[in-house]
Amino acid sequence: MSESVVPKHARVVVIGGGVIGCSVAYHLAHLGVKDVVLLERDRVTSGTTWHAAGLMVTFGSTSETSTELRKYTRDLYARLEAETGQATGFKPVGFIEVASDKDRLEEYRRVSAFNRYCGVDVQEIGPSQVKELFPIAKTDDILAGFYVKEDGRVDPVDVTMALSKGAKQKGATILEGVAVTDVTHQRGVVTGVKTTRGDITCDVVVNCAGMWARQLGARSGVTIPLQSAEHYYLITEKISGIDRTWPVLEDPGCHGYYREEGGGLMIGLFEPKCAPWKIEGVPEDFSFGELSPDWDRMTPYLERAMSRVPVSQEAGLKKFFCGPESFTPDLRPCVGEAPELKNYFMAAGLNSIGILTGGGMGRALAHWIVHGRADIDVTGMHVDRLHRYQANPEYRRTRTVESLGMVYQCHYPFRSMSTARGAKKSAIHDRLAARGAYFKDVSGWEGADWYSPDGKAPEKDELTWGRPTWWRHWQAEHEATRSGVILMDMSFMSKFRVEGRDAGRLLNRISANHVDGAPGLITYTQWLNEGGTLEADLTVTKFDDERYWVVASDTAHRHVETHMRRHFGDAHVFVSDVTSGYAQINVQGPKSRALMQAVTTADLSNEAFPFRAAREIDIGFARVLCVRITYLGELGYELYIPTEQATHVYDRLVEAGAPLGLMHAGLKTLASCRMEKGYRDYGHDIDNTDSVLEAGLGFAVDLKKPDGFIGKEAVVAFKAKGPLHRRLLQVLVKDPGPLMFHAEVVWRSGKPVGYVRAASYGHTLGGAVGLAMVDAGQPLDQAWIDSGAWEVEIAGKRYPAVASLKPLFDPEMKKVKA
Repeated sequence: MSESVVPKHARVVVIGGGVIGCSVAYHLAHLGVKDVVLLERDRVTSGTTWHAAGLMVTFGSTSETSTELRKYTRDLYARLEAETGQATGFKPVGFIEVASDKDRLEEYRRVSAFNRYCGVDVQEIGPSQVKELFPIAKTDDILAGFYVKEDGRVDPVDVTMALSKGAKQKGATILEGVAVTDVTHQRGVVTGVKTTRGDITCDVVVNCAGMWARQLGARSGVTIPLQSAEHYYLITEKISGIDRTWPVLEDPGCHGYYREEGGGLMIGLFEPKCAPWKIEGVPEDFSFGELSPDWDRMTPYLERAMSRVPVSQEAGLKKFFCGPESFTPDLRPCVGEAPELKNYFMAAGLNSIGILTGGGMGRALAHWIVHGRADIDVTGMHVDRLHRYQANPEYRRTRTVESLGMVYQCHYPFRSMSTARGAKKSAIHDRLAARGAYFKDVSGWEGADWYSPDGKAPEKDELTWGRPTWWRHWQAEHEATRSGVILMDMSFMSKFRVEGRDAGRLLNRISANHVDGAPGLITYTQWLNEGGTLEADLTVTKFDDERYWVVASDTAHRHVETHMRRHFGDAHVFVSDVTSGYAQINVQGPKSRALMQAVTTADLSNEAFPFRAAREIDIGFARVLCVRITYLGELGYELYIPTEQATHVYDRLVEAGAPLGLMHAGLKTLASCRMEKGYRDYGHDIDNTDSVLEAGLGFAVDLKKPDGFIGKEAVVAFKAKGPLHRRLLQVLVKDPGPLMFHAEVVWRSGKPVGYVRAASYGHTLGGAVGLAMVDAGQPLDQAWIDSGAWEVEIAGKRYPAVASLKPLFDPEMKKVKA
């Protein structure tokens, strides 16, 4: 053990000496932060890093962020030895992903097209080429392989030691045998750490404690919902003919990955249903630990994996290893600053990709800490997307069984997690179920996705890359929205009351639009950071000079609340989360005014209740906040109803809507209608790396309002540079057959210029429609769009498309303002 003196103060304390912690320390030191101290309770790599399989793979993700993290990590590992003198064991032997069924073939063709756009040289190869590269594999049932020559493997311990050495060479301190027992804080801000060898004051703490991260965070009131589970690999005795230069082979359909190890074969497993380990908490003294393998549970999965390489069934068994790995509820990492505690950062819950993203993750988090904001899209990994109840023991026990297995599941576009369901239900849930609602997981809420007309929704997802049998129900709901009237439950939306003498001034300060104007008005706005990029996309309704109503998406719930609390400080303003206190029912469509007028005495004429009006109205025995706004591109109203009166209002709406042909519509219709209108969704088609101007939201920015807003200087400077080169465009596939979901590459005149960030099917427009961020490399204007031939690549085939800056549906807002 190291006996170095524990310092009294540090700028940053990194907790945990695995690959992630060492990477964070390395990158902080390289950014010039000299007083970085990394504390490891035992020995570097003693948690889970030491038993990692060491795959270094860039193929496989349709997230640009994840792909870039992987690419950076591979390049870093390739050069670390020259920089530090410490070997990393990086061997670019290549990597092959194989598909043995048509659905996985579809998935990998989609993934490979996107990965090539991101700079990964992935080649589709045939079964015979797979056999040439990995001769002992059974290939007669393989449809194709996807080969990346530059990928390969590393030694996890050596990589971590190299990062540690590189950090120390730049002035960081690495201390082993020093356990952090608590993080100290005052008035919601980190002040230091308590350790087994004395206290350290510091400005920033980074929790990289791996499978202990949840337990450590809980001591400070910080929620990090991850759970350890058994994770397995088998190592055979030596097998004649195996070559160390063979690529890594992965076959998710057989639950396994395969690579040479000591002249034999390593077979790693990701079984469909796993076994959580130590729900009550990982022992503090668990180091370089192994678990007893569960042969009875694992044998069927192991036999399936070994069937891909039949010679492994005849080889001697050298080791059947079981060790813990931590997994998160949605199989995405927990990264960023804790909403509960300022300057408490974390990078944990890497879901078995800690080695292959470790370099990039460390770089990204170090940049975030030093510069105050991330330079990559973190909307999908920020810990504030998760909620406190997800750290409950029963939730972790239930969800983890599924989450590990999702690593190797086919990633169908409409798939929803099926475990740990029913945690949150809206007040009208049972009535919707009786109407045939099929529910999906919406940030823990049961969200009605679509409805079966016979009132009997299926119990399980229909998994397909094509058109599911419920497609016609979705289409009918969409068409009813465009021509009639629909009712949609959106109670999962995040709702906040903001009150006090300073409420209007401070909301206006953090909002790019002017939100402190006339009372009784809703305003669509973005919240920006100092760099002028997006932090939130939401609405603010003003009731009067001291009462406001903020509504954001379900995924932005904790992010929005934290943003307000951090910026409001000690001013006379109070933020109340009232999400659970109000149901939200949306009534939308050309006949929505007729329905609403039938249930209230309030005058809802266009003159009396214009677009953006927000007032309390009567419906039966209830007082309801009625807002004339839409996210579907139609005349419509959003109703905020006290939870205890929600069923009463719902029943009145259904009764009055029957003569008008009222239909219930689900979230599939929300997606298809908003996509036809080009409405944005933060975290899906816009993110924290986008300028508000690039996102096409300049119309919601008020540069002339008194006192400005956070990010104004950056927006003005960005605008002064001249015409934009990078913009979010709407893209419509002309052929009504193919479907877009996400990450389809967009081509202009034979060159890739961007990719689809989010998509749906435009039942009114007659084809798949999406929003794509496009980089023209020159001024991107309508002339540039019109002069090019547009295509979208879907599963390896290009289809003619239309691109537009303006919404392809109702660009003049005539329907919305009718």
